[in-house]
Amino acid sequence: MHYIHNGHMNLCLHTLLLSYSKIQFLNRLGMKPTWQFGDVYGLDPELLSMVPRPVCAVLLLFPITEMYEAFKQEEEARLKTEKQDISPDVYFINQTIGNACGTIGIIHAVANNMKHLEFEPDSPLKKFIENTSKMNPEEKAVFLEKDESIRVTHESSAQEGQTEAPSADERVNLHFIAFVNVGGQLYELDGRKPFPVVHGNTTEETFLEDAVDVCKIFMARDPDEVCFTIIALSKD
Repeated sequence: MHYIHNGHMNLCLHTLLLSYSKIQFLNRLGMKPTWQFGDVYGLDPELLSMVPRPVCAVLLLFPITEMYEAFKQEEEARLKTEKQDISPDVYFINQTIGNACGTIGIIHAVANNMKHLEFEPDSPLKKFIENTSKMNPEEKAVFLEKDESIRVTHESSAQEGQTEAPSADERVNLHFIAFVNVGGQLYELDGRKPFPVVHGNTTEETFLEDAVDVCKIFMARDPDEVCFTIIALSKD
């Protein structure tokens, strides 16, 4: 994981393995390597400028703490009252499988960028997204539970990406979410939440910086936590 010190993130082996496992996961699911996941090494403009462009999705790995859970409950209650204006073009799936947040994050990243990405003709991931595109988030989750090709690929990639993959029932306090640009709006997509969260306007040119600004809010919310990782899906 990345460790935050004075606004910079130091890379360790586990983060390299996370990126590697996601690349393997996408390759095995038939996404062509024209776009790749890569690490964001720091939050200041100089280090962000090192990330290949364009960026079409950002994944954030962060610790689930009591402080975050309290914020999450307050946010959900507030947004149910405020009634966000969410585009029907946003692909959103609930997470019902234990320890599958990385898979859900990747699905969110890919499904909301189909116009950019390329796939092999027999891609299981493309087929899954096409088959579920008209379903509601709960129906998508049920479909994923039954999709053997994605489940088996997830498990094999996870085994390569860490020395000991957690079981589906083991409690893990780190969680992946995705940020995407749909129709000029920055969306936070978290399968543990009942709906997407809108974070305002964005553009293809400013998307990475806009997503990182939201990531900084996650970090500021838990200032005593140091385990945060940011990964960008960029054109290779």
